[in-house]
Amino acid sequence: MSLLEVKGLEVRYGGIRAAKGVDLTVAEGELVCLIGANGAGKTSTLKAICGMLPVAAGSVQYAGEAVTGVPSFRLVRKGLVLVPEGRGIFGQLTVAENLAMGAFARDDAAEVKRDFEKMLALFPRLAERSAQSAGTLSGGEQQMLAIGRALMGNPRVLLMDEPSEGLAPQLVAEVGRTIAQLKAEGQSIILVEQNIKLTLALADDVVIINTGRVVFAGAAAGIKLDDAIVSQHLGVF
Repeated sequence: MSLLEVKGLEVRYGGIRAAKGVDLTVAEGELVCLIGANGAGKTSTLKAICGMLPVAAGSVQYAGEAVTGVPSFRLVRKGLVLVPEGRGIFGQLTVAENLAMGAFARDDAAEVKRDFEKMLALFPRLAERSAQSAGTLSGGEQQMLAIGRALMGNPRVLLMDEPSEGLAPQLVAEVGRTIAQLKAEGQSIILVEQNIKLTLALADDVVIINTGRVVFAGAAAGIKLDDAIVSQHLGVF
């Protein structure tokens, strides 16, 4: 049984259809990558799944429950948590305060404290800078903070939008190792990513979107053996 199932999802901006009948599923512990060229509808799809954009048509089913149209703050409480494109950290707050904000919907104080220590262990540089204003961190450190803040929400499904964007190759590799570790620990993930090499190294399944429509859905291993699929729909390789 799928943990998350999206069927026929449509997102519209006025007369523009950003997502046109997108289907995807995520099983427990699975990492599904959503890829496509700029403007393909990937971010719109993610935001609609987690309640940040209205769903014009289609449905979202999570943990056996219909959650189409449920507000984002309620979905966070249910375990659907987004790491947004551009990080979206609170620059005037400290690293520790940003992490605490990630747990705003939780009331299990002892578990929150445990997870806070876990984040500092997962991201040692954040531990070193816990009292530092988040706005003074490097781009890579801010990305780690954005991931850590989302994990403080205790997600059952973690949605990640372009986590390697704008980062130097060394930091991209570090983000990749972090995502691989989360996957190894059983975290279910939807990953939107432009870095095809990183995507195919991490993914169980891949969904390619082209101008709002799904043009390929299948195992990542299949794409690795078929450069033509990526070349046709992404213009790379």
